[in-house]
Amino acid sequence: GSNVLRMSSGIQIKTKTAAQKSKTCSPESQPKPSDKLNPKTIDPFCAYSQPPSAFAATYARGGIPCRLVHGSVKHKLQWECPPETVPFDPLLLTLAEGLRETKHPYTFVSKEGFKELLLVEGAAEKAIPLLPRLVPVLKAALAHADDEVFGRGLDALVQLSAVVGPSLNDHLKLLLTNLLKRLMDKKYREKVTVALQKLEHCGGKVS
Repeated sequence: GSNVLRMSSGIQIKTKTAAQKSKTCSPESQPKPSDKLNPKTIDPFCAYSQPPSAFAATYARGGIPCRLVHGSVKHKLQWECPPETVPFDPLLLTLAEGLRETKHPYTFVSKEGFKELLLVEGAAEKAIPLLPRLVPVLKAALAHADDEVFGRGLDALVQLSAVVGPSLNDHLKLLLTNLLKRLMDKKYREKVTVALQKLEHCGGKVS
């Protein structure tokens, strides 16, 4: 019997040292881009243990045609080609996915990119066919526990509503539960109320 005990305690010690080792992993050491995208090298004990999101991976391989330009006063986006020439499918969806990012520069690029893409001429007819795929992505941002992610999702939803108008109405019921949940939160009551008013204004009466 003592042999079995010894083995199990050996296993315990092993897992303990692995956990300790991983705690000391310094986030400063920059892995090669290929390592970064390799799920095997992601440390399961680190707080950010999810594999890179679709957005981060696309950004890393240059699939997002805009970059953050650091200004002395405020950051801005620089597009590699005019945003009106960029296909909304998939870029608008990818940028919407990026709203769930919590790391810089993804947070800025996705929020600002989404907004600027919706400002191009003809944005409405490009965005409307994407609504069935876009709304679930925005819903995920609105359902996110992180307040900033929720805020970015809410802003994006209001911007989208201003562009597509009543076309969004059929999809809004998917989102209302998430919005009403935050309406109960004092911190967000005003912001959500204003957003709902804007949605109603852009879409006509929301049933």
